[in-house]
Amino acid sequence: MAERIWLSSYPPGVPADVDVAQYDSVVALMEESFSRYADQVAYSFMGKDLSFRETDRLSLTLAAYLQGLGLARGDRVAIMMPNVPQYPVAVAAILRAGMVLVNVNPLYTARELEHQLKDSGAKAIVILENFAAVLEKCIAATQVQHVLLCAMGDQLGLLKGALVNYVVRHIKKMVPAFSLPGAVRFNQALARGTPLTLEKPALKADDLAVLQYTGGTTGVSKGAVLLHSNLIANVLQNEAWGAPLLDRIPDNEQGTVVCALPLYHIFAFTYCMMLAMRMGAKLVLIPNPRDLPAMFKELSKHRIHLLPAVNTLFNAMANHPDFHSVDWSHLKGSTGGGTAVQSAVAKLWKEKTGCPILEGYGLSETSPTASGNPANATEYSGSIGVPICNTWMKLVDDDGNDVAIGQSGEIAIKGPQVMAGYWQRPDETAKVMTADGYFKSGDIGVMDERGFFKIIDRKKDMVLVSGFNVYPTELEEVVTQLEGVLECACVGMPDEKTGEAVKLVVVRKDPQLSEAQVRAHCRENLTGYKQPKVVEFRTELPKTPVGKILRRELRGQA
Repeated sequence: MAERIWLSSYPPGVPADVDVAQYDSVVALMEESFSRYADQVAYSFMGKDLSFRETDRLSLTLAAYLQGLGLARGDRVAIMMPNVPQYPVAVAAILRAGMVLVNVNPLYTARELEHQLKDSGAKAIVILENFAAVLEKCIAATQVQHVLLCAMGDQLGLLKGALVNYVVRHIKKMVPAFSLPGAVRFNQALARGTPLTLEKPALKADDLAVLQYTGGTTGVSKGAVLLHSNLIANVLQNEAWGAPLLDRIPDNEQGTVVCALPLYHIFAFTYCMMLAMRMGAKLVLIPNPRDLPAMFKELSKHRIHLLPAVNTLFNAMANHPDFHSVDWSHLKGSTGGGTAVQSAVAKLWKEKTGCPILEGYGLSETSPTASGNPANATEYSGSIGVPICNTWMKLVDDDGNDVAIGQSGEIAIKGPQVMAGYWQRPDETAKVMTADGYFKSGDIGVMDERGFFKIIDRKKDMVLVSGFNVYPTELEEVVTQLEGVLECACVGMPDEKTGEAVKLVVVRKDPQLSEAQVRAHCRENLTGYKQPKVVEFRTELPKTPVGKILRRELRGQA
């Protein structure tokens, strides 16, 4: 294994390696925090706090209920919710019952949801009622036998909860009509689980904990197999890496972390929820970061220490008129991830908060953090930093040979946080894992003589919209199902707000086919961030002599 030249760039006190084998399971790590920080606030949501003790009690009850349904150890249970308190409670319950969590994007269409539920073999789903109509459309085609229905106000107390639910259902009309016979309400499940006792499974570090769906380096969505050991490692790595920053929080104050990124995304799952739990911090749950006035109103009630976000969110916040309604003077860390942070956004953020955005890098396949800028850095660097503790990174050419310092190559990552493979897809796993255990990321980068990495391009055709992966293959598959389309191609185009946006180029079979028809078809089958920003009609697409569409050529034109 090559020398880790980046270790000399580590801040004082940050170790080259941490002991990632100190827990047998994520459950052991969680339960330690539940008892150590029992009386502290774990989650804050719409003015209501949930303590670590209550999270412990509720998740234990829910875990017993799940076992009582006849679900067995290793069974997959999906969660399809925004950032509401039921999310972390359900995560802890699923893992404590010895089951496997499947994170699902709550904005998925029925087609996307059906694929993920079928592929994972999920037998149960915990879902916010707002999305139940989508589940109704596809549940018959899946193995799902049990549905737990949550409502926005479930955990807000009787009066406030009823009021919030009334507004969500009847004033804002955010819950489309649905019929899911046999579905059980979340609070009802807790009541039924109360008299039951959880049979605690003896979990091991190499047991499967989470299926995190991603397109990986190619088209169709696949489950990255994250073991208990992968998640434990990444929580402990992030804790050690962020120590110089976390140590700046005064001893007499509880750390406060903002969770505006969606918890189904691995960045928020590990870096917000799991890390906050580990450090006994209060996690402020933001259910809809697009509603900036509501978000600022919530943030104005807290002393904020840590804000992980993507470029789009930093930009939207910094340019919003309500920005100064929040006291940013306690902010110790702004972490950028998911997609490249633009230098103009980083500059504006530093001017407005005095806190630099420190960029990190990772993927669903690496639980996610693989590299980061040193936590004692005072300026935005434009790089993805250096590999964090216990992590090796190198650059390889198309034949898998290491490239020299300063030369470009594909970023390959090795460490205890790297997934065990793709769920039931050994062929896809073989494509991304090297013989010596490195995961090939599909990102092209360069490394300087101090071990700092910079991403310069993407090997794969994936489009990165505000930190979310859009796979051209999937979009093209959907669009070609529309009558009147002969063929099409999807590429990324630069976008000021989202980093990249989707451009769709269509060759018509029916000359009457309109842009409105194409857009309506996309809306019905694809979640919001996958929608094309630009639809262009052409008479033909550029192709190789073999007939393969040249997306690269279209990208150049975009």
